[in-house]
This record gives sequence, structure tokens and C-alpha cells, in this order.
Amino acid sequence: MDVKIWTYIIVGLTFALYIGIAFWSRAGSTKEFYVAGGGVSPLANGMATAADWMSAASFISMAGLISFMGYDGTVYLMGWTGGYVLLALLLAPYLRKFGKFTVPDFIGDRYYSNSARSVAVVCALLVSFTYVAGQMRGVGVVFSRFLEVDINTGVIIGMVIVLIYAVMGGMKGITYTQVAQYCVLIFAFMVPAIYISIIMTGVPIPQLGMGSTLADGSGVYLLDKLDGLSRELGFAEYTQGTKKMQDVFAITLALMVGTAGLPHVIVRFFTVKRVKDARMSAGLALVFIAILYTTAPAISVFARTNLIETVSNRDYATVPKWFKNWEKTGLLAFTDKNNDGKIQYVADKEANELTIDNDIMVLANPEIANLPNWVIALVAAGGLAAALSTAAGLLLVISSSVSHDLLKKMIFPDISEKGELIAARVSATVAVCIAGYFGINPPGFVAAVVALAFGLAAASFFPAIILGIFYKRMNKEGAVAGMVVGTVLMLYYMVKYKMGWLDATPPPASEWWFGISPEGFGSVAMLVNFVVSLTISAFTPAPPEDVQQIVEDIRLPSGAGEATH
Repeated sequence: MDVKIWTYIIVGLTFALYIGIAFWSRAGSTKEFYVAGGGVSPLANGMATAADWMSAASFISMAGLISFMGYDGTVYLMGWTGGYVLLALLLAPYLRKFGKFTVPDFIGDRYYSNSARSVAVVCALLVSFTYVAGQMRGVGVVFSRFLEVDINTGVIIGMVIVLIYAVMGGMKGITYTQVAQYCVLIFAFMVPAIYISIIMTGVPIPQLGMGSTLADGSGVYLLDKLDGLSRELGFAEYTQGTKKMQDVFAITLALMVGTAGLPHVIVRFFTVKRVKDARMSAGLALVFIAILYTTAPAISVFARTNLIETVSNRDYATVPKWFKNWEKTGLLAFTDKNNDGKIQYVADKEANELTIDNDIMVLANPEIANLPNWVIALVAAGGLAAALSTAAGLLLVISSSVSHDLLKKMIFPDISEKGELIAARVSATVAVCIAGYFGINPPGFVAAVVALAFGLAAASFFPAIILGIFYKRMNKEGAVAGMVVGTVLMLYYMVKYKMGWLDATPPPASEWWFGISPEGFGSVAMLVNFVVSLTISAFTPAPPEDVQQIVEDIRLPSGAGEATH
């Protein structure tokens, strides 16, 4: 069977599974809609957290970024892995004990202010919509290639699927769907990696294969060969970085601390019964995440090496079928500048004739390596599982921010549980439509869009959460001022230096402030937030005694009860 038929079969089966789970576990109360009733097992929650965490950026785009950036691409690995550890160990247990399952709920109660809650809701929506745009873009990329539809149609199909199980099942449906999605995505990620590792190096463990000698008996190490190929084409050596140290540090830090403000991950720690279970599920999730994250560098090396050897200096008339298929999507393009009929793939932009979207590398990798069609279709299903799992979690955050934090807590405090549940589902539906628009019109490739979401989270939420937990003198005036200043600064930098909305085109890297890219500027905006928060707090009244006592209490290990609504 060809790839298209295999894709219809495997993707169809996985979608049927997701929708079936959503029907089986649909939410009947607001507690089930928001936190799955608070009774999920640590193992299931660990797998669901891993699926929630590993978005289209992790599955589709991260290895693609590393393929083209080489050593510089490791900032995404370091930042996202370190960020999850920071969240799980430093923040989740305290937020869990506080008993509030949304970040705006925590900030509104900790800072005893509806103004703080309102600012937090706006920040949560900004972060979530920026993040979900990347997921919907990933869905569109997968559909456009493997179901042979354009990216916009692919995004719409993804919207319909995620709408069914997110709106119907709420957190309860999403949790058990994400367990299935984790199984699909990790199987889809590992099978081709193991296949290719055996073919190229004879080693069945991709993490070891990346550093092994080639299976052709030459005795040459795979990474040495890739460095040599890169040099021949004028690219920097794969194992050498070109980014400035301050930018590497800033991006890594922004990704790490931005994690702490990601509402869709934090809420996962409220779906278990006890703080002990939250810690256990965090540890299990880290193991599940590490399987993919330690494999991504190997896939990037395999894909990059195979790509160069397959297309560089090759007659266009003899290119393999996968090349022509990806050309149809517009994500890969050949322009014969010297009219010799050969593909010039070189670092020199004037001479280079091949344009490749970073986001296709993981998806095209099995095709480039000439793996069986069912493996190619499996990767498509895995990419969709990764994108849809995170999109569902983000849409739930958006709907709960509107229905719970805005309507229930501020506008209609007397709203019935049924009314709140209806409001949550309506807001989720609206959110899906907006997310689809951003998926069709994204500001860049998937991982870059997601990196900007992390920067926004770092600039807005991280200082307010950290100071709210560990500094009892922190007051509402300081928190609100810090969040507003940090968010506005980050948005300005994004708009000017990433999207180019203030100019015809984004300014060159030479004009970046302190030599820091938009993906890393969240670190600077976060530091400004801290300075503003602490300065304003020092010159304004201290919080009420009962609030200061709450801060003391949440740092004590005893007396941590169930998640509340």
C-alpha cells in the first residue's frame, strides 16, 4: 500500500480512538471539566503531562531546528528539559497546595485583587494563543503532506478533531486522550529513529548510534562525516556553534522560566488526589519526556546527513519521489539559478538553490531514508498526536480563564455550575476558531512561535508566581506593575524584531538589544518585571496579614489536601 492509504488507516484509527475516549470520559461537572475530578492516577497523569508538554514543537520542529542549527539548536533541548525540572520541583507542589488550578486564580487570590486576576487572564490568553498557533501550524504541515491537502485545510481538519474531544471531555476527556496520544507519539518517534540508527551505524539505540562509526566499514564516526559534509557545502561544522554566548544563555533561560508560567502544564498537577501523587507524576513525566528529548539530537543528525547525501549536487530529473511530494506542499523548493539541472545546496545564499522548511525534517526523515510506507504514516500520526494533545490542553486553559477566572470569579459570581460549564464549552469553541486563524497565519515556523510563547510566559507570570510563593512582602501593586511592564516590553520586542510590523521587514540581528534574539528576550523582560515588582512593592503597603500567613502555610509540607474548585 502507498503512503496515503497507510496514513488514512493509521491516522483514522488514532482519531477514532481519541474521539471514543472523549465520549467515554466526557465531563459532567466543572471539576471534571477543569481538573478531571482530581482523581487521575500518577502513572496516567505522568503520561498525559508528557503528551501535554511535548507539543508539535518537540515532535516536529525541535529535531528540524537542530538539524539546521547544529550545536546552536541545543538551546531548545536544554531550555525545555531544564524548564520542566524547574516547574516540577520548584513550583508545582506549592501551587498544588495553594489549591488553585489556574494561574490567574492563584495570582488573583495571592494578590487579593481582581486587577491582578484580570492582568493574569490577559497574559494567560496571550501565552496560550501564541503557543496554540504553533500547534495548529504543525497539524497543517502534517495534513498538507500526507493527506495531500493544503496547509489551511489541514488546520481546519485539526480544529474539528480537537474541538470534539476538548469541548466535550474537558480535562477528564483530554487527560485520558493524552495518555493514548503519548503512546502514539513516542512509538512514532522511536520506530524510525531505531530503524535509521541500525541502517547507518548498526547500533539499535539512536542515542548511541549518533556517536558511533558508520556501518559501511570505513571506521568514520557519523558526526565527523556530517562535519565534513557541512564544511564542503560552506556551512559551519555541525558540532560547532555560531550563536553569541549571551543569546544562548538568554534563550535557554527564557525557555526554562517560561515553562513555569505555562498554564496548561501547571493545571496537570491538580488532576491527582494528593501532593505526593503530583510529585510522583512529575517524576514519571520527566522519564517519559526524556525518551523523546534524548532521541531528538540523533534524529537530527540522521536526517541532516541523509538529506545532504540525497540531494546535494544531484540532477533534479532523478530526485526521489519524496522530494517532489514535499515540493507540492510549498515547504521545499528548488530554484535552478544557473540552469544546469543540478541541485546546488550550499551555505552561500546567492548560489543556494534549495529552500527547506525546518518543520519537515522529522516528517520527511523516514522517506529520505527509504523506510517502509507504514513507518512514514506512523510518523504522521505521531506528529498529529503531539500537536493535538498540546492544543487541547491550551484550549482548556483558554476556556477556564474565560469561564472560571473571568465570569465566575469577577463578572457573574452567582453563575450556576451548569452555566459555568456551558460558558467553558462556548469559550473553548471560540478559542478553537481563533487558534485556527493563527495556525493559518503563523508568525514563523513552529518552534520559533512556541519559543515566543515561552518568552511571554517568562516576562509575565514567572516573577509573579515565584515572588508570590517565596516572598510574603510581595503585594498586588508590585505584581500588577511588573506583569504589565514585562508583557508590554516583550510584545514590543516580538512585534519589532520578529514580525517586522513596525517596519517593512524585521531589523537585522546587529540591531538586537544586547545581542539577544526575540526568542531569548523573555529573559530580559523577566528581569525588568522582577525589578519593577520589587521596587513598587517596597514603596507601597504590605499585603494583609492573612495573605502573608497563606504564603507561610503553602511552604509547609503538611496539610496538603485535594484540589479545590
